[in-house]
Amino acid sequence: MGTLFFFHPPIPRLPLPSVSKPIAFPPISCLRNNGDVTGFHEHKSEGNKNVDMSQTISNDGRNVKQDNIWQLFKEAQHNILYLNEQRLGAIEELEKTNREKHSLLKKIKKLEAEKQAGAGKDNLSTCSELLLRIDAMVLSSMISPGEASELRGLVINHKVSLADVFNVISRKKDPELLGQLRHFSHGHKKNGFHIVHICTEMTPMVPRGSVASYVTGISRALQRKGHLVEVILPKYASLNLNEVQGLREVNVEAYSYFNGQLHGNRIWTGVVYGIGVTLIEPKYFSSFFNREMIYGYPDDFERFSYFCRASLDYIVKCGKQPDVLHLHNWETAIVGPLFWDIFVQQGLGGTKILFTCHGFNSQGIEQPDKLALCGLDPLRLHRPDRLQDNTNTQLVNILKGGIIYSNKVVIMSSIYPKHIVIRNLSRELEPTLNEHRDKLVIAPYGLDRSTWDPSIDYLLPENFNAENINGKAVCKVSLLQQLGLSEHSSSILVGFIFPEGRDPDVKRLKEVILNAKQQDVQFVFLGTSERSVVNQTLESLQKELKDDNLKLFPTYDEALLHLVFAGSDIILCQSLVDPTDEIPLIALRYGAAPIALTSDASTNRVIPFERNFINQDHEATMYSKLINSSFINMSLSLAVDELRTNPAVWKRKIMQAMAHDLSWDGECYDLHFAAYSAIKNM
Repeated sequence: MGTLFFFHPPIPRLPLPSVSKPIAFPPISCLRNNGDVTGFHEHKSEGNKNVDMSQTISNDGRNVKQDNIWQLFKEAQHNILYLNEQRLGAIEELEKTNREKHSLLKKIKKLEAEKQAGAGKDNLSTCSELLLRIDAMVLSSMISPGEASELRGLVINHKVSLADVFNVISRKKDPELLGQLRHFSHGHKKNGFHIVHICTEMTPMVPRGSVASYVTGISRALQRKGHLVEVILPKYASLNLNEVQGLREVNVEAYSYFNGQLHGNRIWTGVVYGIGVTLIEPKYFSSFFNREMIYGYPDDFERFSYFCRASLDYIVKCGKQPDVLHLHNWETAIVGPLFWDIFVQQGLGGTKILFTCHGFNSQGIEQPDKLALCGLDPLRLHRPDRLQDNTNTQLVNILKGGIIYSNKVVIMSSIYPKHIVIRNLSRELEPTLNEHRDKLVIAPYGLDRSTWDPSIDYLLPENFNAENINGKAVCKVSLLQQLGLSEHSSSILVGFIFPEGRDPDVKRLKEVILNAKQQDVQFVFLGTSERSVVNQTLESLQKELKDDNLKLFPTYDEALLHLVFAGSDIILCQSLVDPTDEIPLIALRYGAAPIALTSDASTNRVIPFERNFINQDHEATMYSKLINSSFINMSLSLAVDELRTNPAVWKRKIMQAMAHDLSWDGECYDLHFAAYSAIKNM
């Protein structure tokens, strides 16, 4: 690609504002040697009266001149101020143009990189779309479930070659597509797992929380490693469909059981980031997912148990035989009992269950008789070793059922090891988790490496990595220049990214800033959304503190966001344990120390038992050991002192942290692959 040249627009010449009214000058007069005024007609008046009149005229003339000069001065001053305002506005526009230039350059480079490596992405999308079309053929009785299984094997085993042959499948009708599939030879052994997620969130379609980013992140990582992943979601009315390719409604009704009878569902299919997605839309119970919120309704159990049963009925109808059904939180945990009590004998004998739990605050506590709605036997399941709640024995616990009826349970916890999760965070499920301890796996969250990688980030003035961190110093200088802060070599730059969707602890923030004033620390605060509340908070904070070493930017700026991570020595974090917060991960990736806003002895009530036990727990994640050993108990003042007194040790610590693969393809993928392999070999 040729070199791009960007020209800065010249500052426009602005016309001076016109004077509001004409300035009247006195008539020009000539004085004779004797001092008389000469006009067009010579006339000499008599007496002192004429002399006084001449003197008065002379004084009036001088006054008029002085008034006019002062008026001209004021007009000139006004023009200078006006031109200065225009100059500042033009400079601001120029800076905005430069930021847009960097953003455009990044997008161009990213598109170029995707084009060079685009074959894999296109192949995944094509294969996913082919599999969804095979599902539609089964639903419409065009092919049998047995033939569908063979055709799926064909697609899974020949991803690359099939993508080349069927790259225009969206234009082909089902009979034509089926004919081509039947004539395409195959015979290679299947490699990789076939995984079907039954879930209630997925980025970017339902970007609500940690489940959404996790489903998309781990699914993309699995597909990059050669596995096939599909996702089944409810068709919410609030879905974001901007990133869905080839969205289409399957022209057939799929029936599922609920409350004693069969009900029809509309089925929609599409591809998101190369992942095949199926959306289930109830016809009779259309109000279940046609609501403003995803969760938080009195009939949530009815809504999601309907979806779970419909998902299993759809899988059986299509003749799918995945290696793993992957479930998430209590909302889809009921799939476990449904699978083993009803569906395992319907062609799913080779399928196993993996259950991911993202927390224990919500467990799905319900009346036992509601289990009958989706076809389960309440009397059989309302027992202590099954779904009976450990505390309120009159009720059933759906999350408990997901743990008991799964072959493996992955607990997402970036910081806490297994024994801390069981003992301190599981609420009343500690006995259940202890009983099933051997099948529990602790896994950390990850990052999208295509977005957050300083070695290829095109928004940075110079790239860097764990082996060569020199580019970080260049980024710091560039950031300081852009912020208008002093570039003194001893200054330490601290960034704070206002977490999206959460209100920052402003009181604690002010305390930290005031304590750091004596340590030659510079701050940059950056908003990540257009929320007026955050903007007002930032503006109020700036007015109150009035510190030249503090810069606040309430409006989201992608280029500046990347530069803040790359140029900061320390990133203040609202929390190091919040699973929905990627800021600590990004900070480590970009060579900045993540320091918790509340990480000191007076405010931290959770960390002390971490310090005592983390080094003894072999079941903690590598990320957990990294954070706990280096950063989690460190306050900002301690971090500043260590950075200034032991810069070589600090640099080595940062480079070691950067060397960890914190993306979904790193430790998170390895732990999931091991879990899938273990249950497949059971």
